[in-house]
Amino acid sequence: MRPLVVLGLVLVVAGIVGLVMANVSFTEHKTVIDAGPIKITEDQQRIIPIPTIASIAVMVVGLALVFAGRRR
Repeated sequence: MRPLVVLGLVLVVAGIVGLVMANVSFTEHKTVIDAGPIKITEDQQRIIPIPTIASIAVMVVGLALVFAGRRR
């Protein structure tokens, strides 16, 4: 396959995943106190929203790359 087609397919799949998953969440471990043998950590959950318009834009660019790669 041509590189443009492969990149376009990757972008289309990334756009679909972005539409299906509205948020990406992960847990961040932070050290609050580190005094010798005593170590206190805090787990903080972070949520990053994925805008719908960004997912649609990525899909459109991916489709354009697929069509441009096939024409050459």
